[in-house]
Amino acid sequence: MKLRGGFTNYGETIGILMLDTRFPRPRGDIGNALSYDFPVRYKIVRGAHATRIMGDHPDPALLEPFIAAARELEADGVKAITTSCGFLAPFQLQLAAAVNIPVFTSSLIQAPLIHAMLPPGKVIGIFTERGHHMNEGHFRGVGWSPDEIPVQIQGMKPDAQFPATYILGREELDTDVLRAEMIEMTQAFMASCKNPGAILFECTNMCPFSKDVAEVSGLPVFDINTLINLFYRAANPVPFLR
Repeated sequence: MKLRGGFTNYGETIGILMLDTRFPRPRGDIGNALSYDFPVRYKIVRGAHATRIMGDHPDPALLEPFIAAARELEADGVKAITTSCGFLAPFQLQLAAAVNIPVFTSSLIQAPLIHAMLPPGKVIGIFTERGHHMNEGHFRGVGWSPDEIPVQIQGMKPDAQFPATYILGREELDTDVLRAEMIEMTQAFMASCKNPGAILFECTNMCPFSKDVAEVSGLPVFDINTLINLFYRAANPVPFLR
């Protein structure tokens, strides 16, 4: 067997650009490596705090640091790059153009695929912490528009503990409290949406609660982990005939 080198580390298919945070990350969260059945490689973008990203648009001054970090991950040998915050969707085109490997900045990039799977007229619930800041710029950043794909943005209540934990950066969290808020959010969506077909988490911190949301809604739930696992399997096909 002959092997080709060129890198220091091997076997890390997915590179993850992380915000500069200190809050806990339970299993299922993109920032917990135990969320995956395969190795991943992390790169922290220093100064990329949630408050600079989770507004109507991310701080443009952060684009160059994200590009530099993406290039470092590419040089480390990863085969694809993602990020720990779906609000980075407006950076999709620039980051994808800066490297020579696939980039998916946000789980929102899955919306056209989900839409194509669903019966006509079905609505995708976009779950996010800050519904009042999620806008068409985030959707168009990853290649689609709500004019073409019916979506309903479902945000958290202003006094919810979820954004207080993840946006303000608390160093402890209570999974029972956060689970209850996710269930409440799901119930609100199901009660208000006339024709729900699927749920898509913009927020990567919601992933530990995907099963809870699926059980309450009875709908398929897509998140950053469904996308990461999709690419991993595409890059590492099962050797059925060996």
